[in-house]
Amino acid sequence: MRFLTPKPSYDLTYDDVFMAPRRSSVTSRLDVDLTSTDGLALPLPIVVANMTAISGRRMAETVARRGAIAIIPQDLPTPIVANTIARVKAAHSVFDSPVVVKPGDPIGDALGLLPKRAHGLVVAVEDGKPVGIMSAADAEGLDRFAQVHEAMSTELTLVAPDTRPTEVFDLLTARRHKVALAVDDDGLLVGVMTVKGALRAALYTPSLDSEGRLRIGAAVGISGDVEARAAGLLAAGADVLVMDTAHGHQERMIDAVGRCRAVMTSEGYDVPIVAGNVVTPDGTSDLIEAGADVIKVGVGPGAMCTTRMQTGVGRPQFSAVLECAEEARQAGKAVWADGGVRHPRDVALALAAGAGAVMIGSWFAGTHESTGALMFDSQGRAYKESFGMASARAVRARTRTQSAFDRARAALFEEGISSSKMYLDPARPGVEDLLDFITSGVRSSFTYAGARTLTEFANLAIVGVQSRSGYDEGRPLPTSW
Repeated sequence: MRFLTPKPSYDLTYDDVFMAPRRSSVTSRLDVDLTSTDGLALPLPIVVANMTAISGRRMAETVARRGAIAIIPQDLPTPIVANTIARVKAAHSVFDSPVVVKPGDPIGDALGLLPKRAHGLVVAVEDGKPVGIMSAADAEGLDRFAQVHEAMSTELTLVAPDTRPTEVFDLLTARRHKVALAVDDDGLLVGVMTVKGALRAALYTPSLDSEGRLRIGAAVGISGDVEARAAGLLAAGADVLVMDTAHGHQERMIDAVGRCRAVMTSEGYDVPIVAGNVVTPDGTSDLIEAGADVIKVGVGPGAMCTTRMQTGVGRPQFSAVLECAEEARQAGKAVWADGGVRHPRDVALALAAGAGAVMIGSWFAGTHESTGALMFDSQGRAYKESFGMASARAVRARTRTQSAFDRARAALFEEGISSSKMYLDPARPGVEDLLDFITSGVRSSFTYAGARTLTEFANLAIVGVQSRSGYDEGRPLPTSW
């Protein structure tokens, strides 16, 4: 990457910069390969942040089918995380996981399950075999205590689990059905696929491990028994371990990374270690020397983070990623740009700055797949609650095994928002909708830069510095002026 004009002497956020177009021979967005350069080789360089309000089993399954990866938070007990990993690994890599009910279940119960998945359907099963499907529209006008079989449709499109997405698309289009149900040789339900899901399955490459299963990561805290946590997660099948704390450039983190690396060596595992968060080349090099493969960059740019306002500590994210990525590259390692992403342009700029992948948190909180319960405000708008991982709410969960005094003392030192309404975008209520939005923008950015891979993009991108009015000029207007 190079600057269009001389590099300024001050640090830059994503809003401070823009990318200039250059001569390009890339004629189509589909000619672009977005494989991450962080050693994980993710088909889509997106990582879901290890935040309790965001990353869980539903999120992990969904994003992995589209080429990304989710990190399960450190606050959950190891057996719970192991169970989550097992269920994600057992999920079908192409067909979506169904929401299952029984024909005799109350319609109200089924409606309560619909928001769990963006496809908006429940499948009625008997002895594991599908007998009907129901959507919210099918239940209109019926009492909530009526039974599912009174509302469900029994006209089903059944396909084999290895049916190609293009075939599913053609079949659903011809029959004008909402969804295809994948069943095995015994007629047992395996998964579901909508028309839009078939399109996505044909365009995205899943993120799979060496055994063809969906990939998932998990977080390890630097307090407590690091070795036991790491060993448990590795035995459960975690594909990457993420070690992070608000201040990643500290002795406890450096020590914890070394201890985690020692566990891997002794147990014979070869799994990437991600460590952070830092914002300086020195922090990057120290964590790499301690044994980290990927460095997580970002202090204070997240939507739930109050660190900069409370402590004055942090750094504008674009400059932090740019300098840390260069330091990591010289050592043969990579960085994840963590935080500050609010638009597809921000993802593109992070990759232009040299990030091997981009971690996203709060932007994904307001989706069907995030872990929170769907709620509605006084105007009827759907939202989910999100909170920072250093907030009082998160600290309470993290210190649940400590004494009452120690928990109360820890709660005094919160840094982060404990409750924030993250509204679902009616146009993009699912995480897949947001991935489509992001991917479309990033692929276009590559064509403007004349790049076909992330490495080419980081080398060819031309970035300029703009004023606030320059940034505002580029924002679309929802209404006329």
